[in-house]
Amino acid sequence: MSRIAARFTELQQNSRKALIPYITAGDPQPGITVPLMHAMVKAGADILELGVPFSDPMAEGPVIQRAMERALEHHVSLKDVLAMVAEFRQQDSETPVLLMGYLNPVEVMGYATFARAATEAGVDGVLIVDLPPEEADELLAELDKTGLDIVFLVSPTTDEQRIEKIAKVSSGFIYYVSLKGVTGAGHLDTNEVAERVNRIKAHSKLPVGVGFGIKDADSAARVARVADAVVVGSALVKKVEETDGLADKLEGAITALLTDIRVGIDAATN
Repeated sequence: MSRIAARFTELQQNSRKALIPYITAGDPQPGITVPLMHAMVKAGADILELGVPFSDPMAEGPVIQRAMERALEHHVSLKDVLAMVAEFRQQDSETPVLLMGYLNPVEVMGYATFARAATEAGVDGVLIVDLPPEEADELLAELDKTGLDIVFLVSPTTDEQRIEKIAKVSSGFIYYVSLKGVTGAGHLDTNEVAERVNRIKAHSKLPVGVGFGIKDADSAARVARVADAVVVGSALVKKVEETDGLADKLEGAITALLTDIRVGIDAATN
């Protein structure tokens, strides 16, 4: 059983929902990322989603695009991100880490090399935004050899046939994008989210995490009532901008927001 699967099993046994925060690795500077990862765990994170900087992040809204630009100013690469995970693992051997990114850096490294390097660093799974399941066989084969999970996205416009395909190849959990458009956009319709989560669960026994549009304790609580995991990204990355990257101020802001969200999730599901 993977670390991601084990964490969801543990949470389900305790009637709890997963909190999955996202930050962009290397934003606002490389030295802050690992301390932030530890701070998020202390604030109640169950799984960490770490963004791999990329020059053309087509699925991201302005907030995360700017975060990736800031990280790339420091030339943060996929290898650097793996090194950050390895450093994180020196103190935390339990919290699952999911890499979120785009296919190009993985292709450049090579699928087999990436799978081995990611596993050795302590990565538990990957989410490749621009890799459709129909074209994922080669990467899936290499990830399977090392036991890495692969998480695929389901959107509001994904039809039943495609949901079934995604369900067959996904592992760890399935990520439902609750809004049309890019990250950080739109208004969250909880009733629509509930209906879509149920449709996904009709095709898969995997947990379903929901992201996009979750900005505070209230929106997180509403999603936690209908999903297995709450993914928070742009709201956290925005804190990086608001604190101008000052380490102490940033860690405090991230911790405060996540703690509030954790309390909201737990209150809604107990």
